[in-house]
Amino acid sequence: MRYAFALVLCILGLPASAGPFEADVVVLGEAHDNPHHHARQAEVVAEIQPAALVFEMLTDRQARAHIPGADEETLAAAFDWSVSGWPAFSMYYPIFAAAPEARVFGAGVTRVAARQAMSDGLAFTFGVGAGAYGLNDPLPPEEQESREALQMSAHCDALPLDVLPAMVDIQRLRDAQLAKMALRAFELTGGPVVVITGNGHARADWGMPVYLRRAAPEVTIVSLGQGEDARPPAGTFDVIEDAPTIERPDPCAGFK
Repeated sequence: MRYAFALVLCILGLPASAGPFEADVVVLGEAHDNPHHHARQAEVVAEIQPAALVFEMLTDRQARAHIPGADEETLAAAFDWSVSGWPAFSMYYPIFAAAPEARVFGAGVTRVAARQAMSDGLAFTFGVGAGAYGLNDPLPPEEQESREALQMSAHCDALPLDVLPAMVDIQRLRDAQLAKMALRAFELTGGPVVVITGNGHARADWGMPVYLRRAAPEVTIVSLGQGEDARPPAGTFDVIEDAPTIERPDPCAGFK
């Protein structure tokens, strides 16, 4: 069963009768390993029938290997998913199947690019257009501090303090890349565009929507965050829904 925690459409200028996912770009967040979240994403995609799908889980090169209408096994092989490090493709395939005519775009940041961001800087790694997405500007101090604390917690308090700024930069790079590919998808197809990504990148207060709004303020955006067992995800979203949690091993067990 799903529960709506928050729904704010007035900031988008949408009429009261508009559905919660009526926008040029719809960002569907997830906990990557929760199949309930993926099932909900597939439901929304089936309702919207977007012109384009943008995946955090695919690089641009992988997305170009997309085969419209392919079965699950064929598509997983085309994407070389088994070595991608993402959860089972069986959770993601229904999203593709829900909109078989949608054009697929990849917004994944490669390991090479992530390492380059750590050594050469965020804006240099992103390349042309970095300024339009705000990558030449530092974050507000409070947000920088919060994001560094989040990275430390996410890595079991095991990161050296001096790498935290670079880890935040990598997340900003991922946000900007998602925004860039969503805008490209919108410009090429006319939309609507659905973006599949983690809750952290979907959050409207500092995730991908911030970068897209900066680069293209005329594009309307709705973001969905998905919680677990009545615990909403961190951050601000236009729509927040809930789903059952799943059993997980302790990711920090090896550090104890």
